[in-house]
Amino acid sequence: MTDLDPRLNAFRDDLADARLKDRVTAPRYAEGRPAGVARGVVDLRRAPDPASGLDTQLLFGETVRVFDDKDGWSWVQNGTDGYVGYLESAALGEAPPPATHRLRALRSFLYPEPNLKTPPLDVLSIASPVSVTATECAYSRIHGGGWLYTKHLQPIAENAPDFVATALEFLGTPYYWGGRSSIGLDCSTLVQLSLACAGLDVRRDSYQQATTIGEKLNGLPGELTLERGDLVYSPGHVAIMLDDRHIVHANGFTMTVAIETLEALEARVRAETKGAGFTAVRRTGL
Repeated sequence: MTDLDPRLNAFRDDLADARLKDRVTAPRYAEGRPAGVARGVVDLRRAPDPASGLDTQLLFGETVRVFDDKDGWSWVQNGTDGYVGYLESAALGEAPPPATHRLRALRSFLYPEPNLKTPPLDVLSIASPVSVTATECAYSRIHGGGWLYTKHLQPIAENAPDFVATALEFLGTPYYWGGRSSIGLDCSTLVQLSLACAGLDVRRDSYQQATTIGEKLNGLPGELTLERGDLVYSPGHVAIMLDDRHIVHANGFTMTVAIETLEALEARVRAETKGAGFTAVRRTGL
């Protein structure tokens, strides 16, 4: 038995990450080979089955470590946030070079030529890391092939520090359990992607973020003065404060990214948790 989180550590009954030898007993260990995500958005599932539950998604250009390949599925760990799961092997390519830029627009088409009239190869989502190899007119060629509109890119060394403003760009985006793109996302990835554009890499799930992001404040809503950018956690959920009363969050009540009052959210949380309410407030320091 182990107390390791299986979502963040690659181990199963028959195989484990070689880096876990001192903590996990398995009949076989693997070092894992590096690879890169070669599609715009890729589902990462709990089992090698398209009907299996969706835990998260990976973005074009992210690096993974591949521990097993079988029957068209690969068991991998995402280099961005450590998430472990299964994806279709055809979605992987060679490990990319270090990223020079990230996609800053909510989404952008990848073209075969620097020409907006050509049928696109794919569509990439915000925060996707890319390596630019050449520029021509208004477009940038990226490693692996294809051209992106240059104004949609942000140099990796530059940040958009107002992550709340970034979160607001997602208003109206559909809520999607396990989603991690501007096509559809859940509460914790709204936080994760917005902070990524501010240069802060954080965990994927709300229960992971609630103990790791920034500073935990000594109190809960109603006990302290909340500020813009504070993250308010309840069981299985996170919301971003816009001011001392209003929040923006991806939620299953409106099924969108929406703005509402903290009071309205608290009423639902207390009803759903039978009075438990909020669990933590964290301040990013940005």
